[in-house]
Amino acid sequence: MYYHLIVNDECNLNCSYCRGKEFFSCESDLESCDECVLLPSSPEYSPENLYSFLKKDDEPGILFYGGEPTLRPDLLMGFMDKMPSCRFSIYTNGLLIRNLPPGYIRRLDTILLSIDGDRRTTDGYRGEEVYDGLMESIKYINDSGFLGEIVARMTVAEKTNIYESVTFLADNKDYTFSSIHWQMDANFWYDYSERPGFREWIEESYNPGIARLAKKWLELIRETGIVPRWYPFCGLVYDILTGSGMAPAPMRCGAGHMNYAIQTDGNIVPCPCMVGMKGFYSGNIFDSDPKNLEKTEPGGDCLECDIAGFCGGRCLYSNVIRPWPEEGRRLVYGSVLNLKSAVESVIPEIQEMIGQGLISAEDFRINKYNGCEIIP
Repeated sequence: MYYHLIVNDECNLNCSYCRGKEFFSCESDLESCDECVLLPSSPEYSPENLYSFLKKDDEPGILFYGGEPTLRPDLLMGFMDKMPSCRFSIYTNGLLIRNLPPGYIRRLDTILLSIDGDRRTTDGYRGEEVYDGLMESIKYINDSGFLGEIVARMTVAEKTNIYESVTFLADNKDYTFSSIHWQMDANFWYDYSERPGFREWIEESYNPGIARLAKKWLELIRETGIVPRWYPFCGLVYDILTGSGMAPAPMRCGAGHMNYAIQTDGNIVPCPCMVGMKGFYSGNIFDSDPKNLEKTEPGGDCLECDIAGFCGGRCLYSNVIRPWPEEGRRLVYGSVLNLKSAVESVIPEIQEMIGQGLISAEDFRINKYNGCEIIP
């Protein structure tokens, strides 16, 4: 299984869709749950405590998470030194990745790097000169001898032209990302009433952009014989081609089944967004067995949804908190329905290319539960 290891709660950025909202949203999940607790800002357990828990897992994977985990390189290196057989990945804004020496960079399997498109889009959400800083960080990663996967992990909202942003990252003069994932800033904060342009963006920009992007992706496969690792497309197409579905987890991100989060107090929750929500604690690192962690199922509207088998519930956290009204949730549903249509439209030609031996279904396989939600 994968475990988001929350190493701190601090960040060196104030992105408009993240920390920038934290102090302005009209409500918080602490007000929405019967029992929530505030947590220490960094781990109160020892690396030995964590290792004793993880060695019970046949194939543990750690995804360093924050805050911004590279603010605490001492913790990252300490955990890696104590657990040499574990798989390590990191979810980072990238600007401080040089806090990790090259030897530790090389030990990472995956680096999920937060970048939202071109310089204007990225800096517009994340702050001035962030894009340029990321390009310098990528050079450092590559110069360190990193051989794993760098995933451009985008957050998309009203400033985003999804077609232009993805195609820019896939083919630009600074660094070309072969692995790209995007997640909508939607149905997460209590901010729907503060976003009067969201409906227009979804219906006139994002949804048409996804349809256009699927065609571009197919065109690239046809021209090159190589499948670009655009996670929302690859993950869904692979399941359609192989009939593998979402098993063994009902959520495509694996939350509450194959992907958990370890809090700074050692308690375990189904998702890093659900820290402190005591009603959803799944176990702890001190006396729980990874094989017997409590499972958490999606609920709410998703149980009766006509595309539940395709979507899987999208976001466990939003299932529980339900921060948006019905009007907003229907717009999110429409975006998933549009994604479904876009993916299904390319399947016949993909199957034809497979039949001709030009590509194979395995070309679409991705590493499940590694921090990419799949359904944006």
